[in-house]
Amino acid sequence: MKRASRPQTRTASSVRQSVTIPAQLAVEVERVARKNHLTMSRALVALAQRGVEADAEARAHLNATYRRFMTEADPGRRKEAGKDLIRPAFGKDAIAEDPLLWFHDRVNMFLSCGAG
Repeated sequence: MKRASRPQTRTASSVRQSVTIPAQLAVEVERVARKNHLTMSRALVALAQRGVEADAEARAHLNATYRRFMTEADPGRRKEAGKDLIRPAFGKDAIAEDPLLWFHDRVNMFLSCGAG
């Protein structure tokens, strides 16, 4: 009688992975490896770990900014929180140069003067 095979689960603390990276990136990884007295593999792991941590931190910051934007009652602070939400997607300069935001600001200024 044949035994039913169980699905294999990974119990190892690490996984061997093969990747191809662009030549210029390989040069940079090699520079980091030499500077930190690491092998190329360990340098790749360290850089990947830093990237994953930076991504998680950026997501947490964006979520906190979104919560701040949604809960802020003061219009000035809410506007700043809104700009903070826009910056990661479009960059700092996009806020200053966006004609729609400029127009929106002018309409709000006009309405706040009691002219509307």
